[in-house]
Amino acid sequence: METRKVQVTGGSTYTVSLPKTWATENDVSAGTTVEFYPEGDELLLTPQRDVDRQEGRLDISGLEGDRLRRAVMTMYVSGFDVIALEAPQVTTDQRSVIRTATQGLVGVEVLEETTNSVVLQDLLDSAELSIVNAVTRMRLIADSMLADAVTALLENDDDVARDVVQRDDDVDRLFLVVSRIFRATLRSPRAAEELGVSREDCFDYHSSARQLERVGDHAVKIATLARKLGDVPEDVGEAIVELHEEAGAVLEKSMDALFAEESEEATRLGHEAIESVREIDQHTRAIDDRLRELEPMQAQSLGLIVDSLSRSADYGGNVAETALQKAAPRP
Repeated sequence: METRKVQVTGGSTYTVSLPKTWATENDVSAGTTVEFYPEGDELLLTPQRDVDRQEGRLDISGLEGDRLRRAVMTMYVSGFDVIALEAPQVTTDQRSVIRTATQGLVGVEVLEETTNSVVLQDLLDSAELSIVNAVTRMRLIADSMLADAVTALLENDDDVARDVVQRDDDVDRLFLVVSRIFRATLRSPRAAEELGVSREDCFDYHSSARQLERVGDHAVKIATLARKLGDVPEDVGEAIVELHEEAGAVLEKSMDALFAEESEEATRLGHEAIESVREIDQHTRAIDDRLRELEPMQAQSLGLIVDSLSRSADYGGNVAETALQKAAPRP
């Protein structure tokens, strides 16, 4: 850390010198324009740079299957607008994986293909993306997936179960969008300013989006088990419906707390959601005791479903914790 004394020039202008080492490393010299970004009692300074589309290159030699898919998604989340995937010769299998990975990314298309490269381009304007809208959309999808998964279980409806599994791709795509936006705000104060959301709030939204993504995963788990199970005993079915309603209420209150404009309302909803999670834990244990009376295989599958609903409530509790931190006074 270096310190500088503020001086006054011309009777009304405050000036401060820049550390020479930092200025040299960032090509700042006499006549260079810099940008200032005020954040409360802090002032961030950065050299003014041309806002060009970020291009990234990655050698994919030897990358196959899930490793290649993850590499594509990592480049996207890292913020590259143009991604060149290169190898001495891109194989047919690699091209297939790249196309599949691209379908899982919002706004990304294959721009160019050659023998030794595949170039992807993000067609969306990052300034038009909204982290709030993305998280809100994740909330709606995850909530409906959980409800439909329970419906598929109780009504023995394989079509609804398959639809739940397919919708998980939408949740995953949106989570990658949220991650991309969040990382952009960490790299550049300009990104946060264009977004109109502070970096602290972006962290809270990203953290909450992760919890929603996990809720979606548990909805898929319930739907998958529903396709293997037959009829559910009536009393167990009623208990599962009640448990789902309780878990859904926790998610609703926690997300309302996260988006509440008034800190008092956010605090009230956050505490209510967390307190409800403790009650759900007791309800879950009571259902588990009832399942012991069933045939072992059926009891095991239903126990996993009950656990998924309970965990979904826990994830809602995590969002509520984040909402309480977001609503707390800031130093």
